Amino acid sequence: MLLTPRGGISGYAYTHARVRAMYSTLLSPHQWAKLYDAADFDILTAMLKETGYAPYIMVRAAGRKPTPRWVIYQTKRRMADAYMTVFRSVPARNYSLLVQLYRRFEIDNLKAVLRGIETGASWDSVLYVLFPLGEATALPARTMLEGGSVPAAIEHLRRTPYYNTLSHALRRYTAEQSLFPLEVALDLSYWRTLWHEVNQLSRQDQAHALPIVGALLDMNNLMWAIRYREYHHLSEEEIINYTLPSGYRVRDEDIRAIAAGADIAQIVTKIYPELANVDALLREPESGLPALELQLQMQLAEQCRRAFIGYPFHIGIPLAYLVLTELESQDLTVIVEAKSAQMPAERFRSQLLMGNIAHP
Repeated sequence: MLLTPRGGISGYAYTHARVRAMYSTLLSPHQWAKLYDAADFDILTAMLKETGYAPYIMVRAAGRKPTPRWVIYQTKRRMADAYMTVFRSVPARNYSLLVQLYRRFEIDNLKAVLRGIETGASWDSVLYVLFPLGEATALPARTMLEGGSVPAAIEHLRRTPYYNTLSHALRRYTAEQSLFPLEVALDLSYWRTLWHEVNQLSRQDQAHALPIVGALLDMNNLMWAIRYREYHHLSEEEIINYTLPSGYRVRDEDIRAIAAGADIAQIVTKIYPELANVDALLREPESGLPALELQLQMQLAEQCRRAFIGYPFHIGIPLAYLVLTELESQDLTVIVEAKSAQMPAERFRSQLLMGNIAHP
């Protein structure tokens, strides 16, 4: 990640003012309602030109009609720019935490390149799948893709934080001819490092960062454990090895219980008694697990909204805003794809969350 601190701002006064201003440009429930009801993709695109996405949607060259793939890519560009703005405003002492948060997109790009190599995809077909990191990345994505093999691609990562992780997992990739060991190794290394960064914060910043980062980590860890058991039918030992041993609300004993075959609904309800219909959802994993994950994302979004209430000078403000921009982009991706496919609203509305959460 080719990023360095932009300055030595010692406090959060400027951060709060800058982020609060950007927070006000997130889509409102009224704007979400209009987007839901857009008759088609063209009308949806026109509506986005009346929002904070206008500078990104209106840059299309004259005579070139926006495509769904391009619009989705532009929403990600806005998210990338949001990160860069926050990086320039946050106190230097907590800069590394936000950089690590941003590395999720670099890891997603790395996975996409590795999958492209496996499938023999062209650079043009992979390019728009990648998150637009611009110069804020050390990944030689095109060089890796055009190298033609996964081991050759990993060699291009020697000067990045990912080389040791991937080179250690390469033996299993070679034996199994599956990207799964490489992707799991990347994910576990990423979340361990993020958790470490949170634990390096001051006590006050930890108090505000833990509910947000912890909710992210718990959601991923819990869904991994459930999917490994329900979809991939992994052994108890494998599930334990492919998940994290610590978290915020999800504990090691919870993951071990799932791995050992305990009732998943009971465990989830114990951890999250506020969730609805967990038992019913888990009886139909194909549709129920996405719905369960959406409920966890809803809780995460609400936690982020609450960060803007009360004392404002802490790391939770920029963290919350950045997570909300990601959830907003996620919802926009669903809407853009649905409208371009002329899908009735009742078929995709259940996959969305941001329009249902009001600003404080």
